[in-house]
Amino acid sequence: MPLPISFYNRPTLTVARELLGTRLVRILSGVKLIGLIIETEAYFGFDDLASHAKAGRTIRTAPMFGPPGHAYVYFTYGNHWMLNAVTEKEGFPAAVLVRAIQPIKGIDVMMERRHGRDTLGPGKLTQALGITKEENNVNLTKSASGLWIEAGQVIPEKNVTISPRVGLNKTPEPWLSRPWRFLVNDKY
Repeated sequence: MPLPISFYNRPTLTVARELLGTRLVRILSGVKLIGLIIETEAYFGFDDLASHAKAGRTIRTAPMFGPPGHAYVYFTYGNHWMLNAVTEKEGFPAAVLVRAIQPIKGIDVMMERRHGRDTLGPGKLTQALGITKEENNVNLTKSASGLWIEAGQVIPEKNVTISPRVGLNKTPEPWLSRPWRFLVNDKY
């Protein structure tokens, strides 16, 4: 059962942390693929200079301003799709980037799509799950969308590493060093 809108309609940092251990589900060509979310990053508000919202509302960023619980999928680096879950109230630009999953169902399909390579990275997981612009703005709270997030397991605080977001080399301080990345550590 997909997580409800109320899960996403909360502070972005809370959602980013609590997405760890949930299950990202994708129906692809009739096959159910499931991955345990093990890494996320939070992006929110107009002031966050690492966020797409800093440029305001555009055609690209419109889903980020939309209702909580929808997908914000965008293309980056000329070859990677990135999956985000929109958070907070409608009209306020906020989302959580799903950075990595641990495959738990449909592993053979995911590994074939990744040519045997891992799903530890936002572009890698979207490739494994076949997520593209077609999933932009889908409702993650409805299984009919073919893409949703459901409850999984609670990850204890001792098994979570919090650090600055990664891949933001041109982002100025203090945004570059904000500890808005959540990762299930290898001791779990």
